[in-house]
This record gives sequence, structure tokens and C-alpha cells, in this order.
Amino acid sequence: MNQKNYDPCLPDQPVVYLYLPLWANLPAFRSKPAFTGAEDGSNHATKTLTVTYAQLNDSVQSISSQLLIPLQRGDTVVILRSPGLELVDIIFGCQRADPSFPKQNYLHLVRALSQTKPKAAIAHRYYITKVQQYISSPFNDKKLAQMLQNLKWVSTDDIKDNKAGFKFSSSLYNGCKPDEVYLVQYTSGATGIPKPVLVSAGSAAHNVRMARNSYDLHPNSIIVSWLPQYHDCGLMFLLLTIVSGATCVLTSPGAFVNGPRLWLELISEFSATCTPVQSFALPLVVKRGGIGKGTLPITLWSLRNLIVINEPIYRDSIEEFVDVFKPFGLNPSCISPSYRLAENCTFVSTAWRGNEDSTSFPNIPTHNKLLPSARLAPWCVKNEEEDMDIIVVNEETCEPKLTREVFQGRLSNKVSRRFVRTGDRGIVIGKERFLFVTGRCSDTIKLHNNLEIHPHYIETTAYNSCPKFLRGGCLAVFKVSNAIVLVAETQRSEKDMTVLRSICEGIKKKVSEEEKIELGLVVLVKSGSVPKTTSGKIQRWAAKNKLVGGKMSVVMEVRFGHFSNFLSERVHGNNGKDEGRERRGQEERKVATEGLKKIIQNKNKEPFTL
Repeated sequence: MNQKNYDPCLPDQPVVYLYLPLWANLPAFRSKPAFTGAEDGSNHATKTLTVTYAQLNDSVQSISSQLLIPLQRGDTVVILRSPGLELVDIIFGCQRADPSFPKQNYLHLVRALSQTKPKAAIAHRYYITKVQQYISSPFNDKKLAQMLQNLKWVSTDDIKDNKAGFKFSSSLYNGCKPDEVYLVQYTSGATGIPKPVLVSAGSAAHNVRMARNSYDLHPNSIIVSWLPQYHDCGLMFLLLTIVSGATCVLTSPGAFVNGPRLWLELISEFSATCTPVQSFALPLVVKRGGIGKGTLPITLWSLRNLIVINEPIYRDSIEEFVDVFKPFGLNPSCISPSYRLAENCTFVSTAWRGNEDSTSFPNIPTHNKLLPSARLAPWCVKNEEEDMDIIVVNEETCEPKLTREVFQGRLSNKVSRRFVRTGDRGIVIGKERFLFVTGRCSDTIKLHNNLEIHPHYIETTAYNSCPKFLRGGCLAVFKVSNAIVLVAETQRSEKDMTVLRSICEGIKKKVSEEEKIELGLVVLVKSGSVPKTTSGKIQRWAAKNKLVGGKMSVVMEVRFGHFSNFLSERVHGNNGKDEGRERRGQEERKVATEGLKKIIQNKNKEPFTL
């Protein structure tokens, strides 16, 4: 289709939520499903709940009207709800009244309340009762209790049960204007403490229209998503559904993790044309997808866009997925590697163009095992459809304030528009200008020979050394002093110290052979020990702090090289309370050389910084 408007009588709207009454007032769309929620469970096909465009528009109007009774236009609202259709209603309802905010974990909640200073919180009645009990408890955190007490608490039951009693008209709309903030979107926290990004209603509408055009979505599109709606990409697909006039089938991330086959069954049952998936989830689907199980046959012929997010995107894992599911109707040309950024309202670009008609994996280049995340227009061609410039520049040393550095970057010696600094490293290759995102700048590990490597290469190689014992996507690599440390989660219990040591030594050998990197410390930890973001990205900085602070549930550690004991002392300090410490042999406690003793002595005399 590749056109900005599907009908000249239906012009694009300045904000996303004005699309709702537009669709709801069309006879062909009133009873069309906007969102379908699939409940958890093996028999999910008979446990679905659907909301039509007319029902969603009425519900949103009711919610927005009820919110304006205790609140004023412009007040910030924090939404404390799990993913689901009710959260969808509230998210859309808040913009007609004004901004919304997603729920994160405890520390994130404290940070969010402090930074955004909301006037009210929306939650289930049961949750509100628990909050009130916490506030009155003598064992509460006084600061948090005070912040919670200052909020106006609004029950989801109250705002959904009350009906507004009149139809919404865009001429009466007094919600968010295009230049007003409608959402405080937090960054993932992959490279540091999550930071709030103020997203205007107009920017969000512009961003999802770009995504709609790039993926060629339209009213006949059917989206299946298990991404949480508080996640930036999960939220984008809610907006993308409304802007496209499409239908979106939602299930929870927990349901997907517990049974990845559910995702495949929903695609099959609803003949989905588009679905987003995080790159690290594809091996999980291959491994635990239950191809030979279940009563509903898997048929993936309808998929036109399998949108792969969370760079870096390894070609091997994509090809493995394609090989496994090609017999079930998966067209390899539907693979859509994409690049997204919370600071850019989510969507940036995609390497997919929709013009491949192939039954084999698209013949696109590979760079250092990676697939491209975007395809840029040639310098000599002015593409009118492109509404965003992506520039790959050399890193420069500068010290402005953080907001100016990130959001007001300019090209050197040239008058130009302002750019967002992504913090990613990338390279553009070939006449088609494929963009490969190679990793985060702040995660880059500098080697002693002035070379650099991105940690995901080491993590992937380490996992491949023992995939039956290690948890995929749950490894973290970082530097402590001058040594490279790898922390890996185990997926099953093993008490034989000889076996555990052999696994650590196998990791070290594999990394040395394939990546030419010498590990100084390999640490095996219990499942769930490696910190992750809400979108499943590894927080290497947090893993380092946790290990150095002695807060990892260590199963086994093996140190290698000249700095082995020195490194251990830096990592564990004096607490030594991890579970594997008692089981280590005396040989691990010996000082290797006299020179190493001198290093330790010098460390005690002089300041030492990690």
C-alpha cells in the first residue's frame, strides 16, 4: 500500500487518540475488534475477550470524563496496573484527560514518584487497599509512604463502571495538544539508571505513522503481541494499532515465557500479519516452542512482518528460527530486523522494505555475525517517504549538560538539524546502505592492545560452549580492574564441583579460541541473579555492582591468569558470603607469585578505582 493516508476523506490526526472516534463512527469499523485479550492457559482459544472500536471509544470517553472529576487537565497520573485490556483502556483514556505513567518495580516507583510528582494514581481497588495498609504500617519506608499518601487514589472499578452518557466529538476535544507531554517514557536501564523521557502527543503520533508506513500496516492488518504495554515497544504497538485501524491480539509476557507455543498458536488462530519479538526470545521459541505438542496446528503463512527488536541481531539465531518454522508456512522474507530507541518515541528504522518475494532467507549482508537493523536511503537520492535522518559519526569528546548532549547534537562544522545521540555504535555497509548496530558505546570493552570488543560477542560465545547448562540471554561481561569478568546463570542444579569447574574452564577456552579474549574470572550463579531491564536486556553495569558488592548467588567461580587472586579480592572484599565460597579448594587461595603480593600491598596503600 505504502501511502500515508488510506482515504483522502480520513486525514491523519495530530494526536493518536483522535483516531479512535474517527474509526468508531465509521459503520465498517464500529463492530470491528480493536483489541483482543488472550488469557493465560493451554485452552486460551476459548478464553478471549474482545473490545471493538466503538466499545473502546466509549470506554475511553467514560474514563477520561471520570478522571476529570478529581483531577485537572495537565495533572500527571501514574498507572499501577498489569498488562491487559483494562490497561489499554486506561492508557487511551488518560490522554483525553491527560498524561499517563507505567508501573515498574519498587525502586523505579520511588524514582518515578520523585521525578514526575504525579497528582493521582490509578489502580485496582484491591491494590489501593494494600497501599493504604502499607501507609499505616509502622514498618513502612517513611519517604515512600509519604509520597503514596499524597496521591489521589482512583479505582479502576469506579472509572470503568461510570458511564459518561454522551458521545465523544473531536470538536469538543480538550485533551493533550500535539506539543504537550502525554507520556513520561523511561529508558530501559541497559547502560545506567533508567532516565525519564518526556514524549509529546504530536511526537508519538508522528513516530507511529512512520512505523505504519515502514511496515505497510493498514486496516486489514492483524497484530499479535506479548510485549508488556508499559514497555516502550509494547506501548507503540497499541498506538500503531489505532493509527492503522488494525486489530491487535494481546497476551501477557508471563504467558509467553511459561509457554512460547502460545505466541505461535495466536498467530495461527488469528491469521496474524504482523508480530514483534525480541531477538533473544527466538532461540527460546526454537527450544521450548513445543512444535510437536498442542491441539491447534501451527500455520505461519499469514505473517508479513516478523519484527525483530533488541539489537544486536545475530544472523545465526534468525536463520535457525527460519529453518525450524519454514515447514510451518513461515516466509523468510517476512523477517523485519528493526532499530528502536525510547528517546525517539521508539521507532527509528527497519531493514525490511516489503519488496522481497523469496522462499529463502533474504540475501542481505552480514557484518561480524550480525544482521542490519536499518536500510538507509542513498546519499544521492532524496526519498520523500523518509522523514528521519540517521547519521553515523565519529565519537567526539565533549562535556555539555546531559540533556543537551543527548538531544541537541549537531554535525561538526555544518549547520544542520539537531540529532539525538543514540549511544549506540554502528556501521553502514554496501550500496544499499545497510546499518548494523554493533553495540552500546558505554558497554564497549577496551583491550590491552588498544582494540575494542562489544561484550555480547563474548557472552554469545560463552553460552555456545555449554548451552544445555547455561541460560541463554542471561550472561554478562564487564571489566573489573584490568581483567574481563563473565557472569553466567545456570539453568539446572549441579553439585559436583569437578563438573562446575570444567564448565568454567570450557567457557574460558571457547572464548579464547573464537574471540581471542582471555577471561580473568568466570562466575556461575543461580537463575535470576543477572539483572535485566523490563524488556529483557542485560544490565551489565548493575551485574558488575552486584558482583563487586558480594550480592550474587554464586555457584562456582574460577579465576585465571596473573591477576587471579588480586581480582578475587576486589570482587569479594571481606564479606565472602556467597554460597560457593566454602567449596573452593585451597589451591584457589594461594598467591601465585611474589610480584602479585606486591600488587596487593600497593593496592592497600593507594586509592583504587574500578
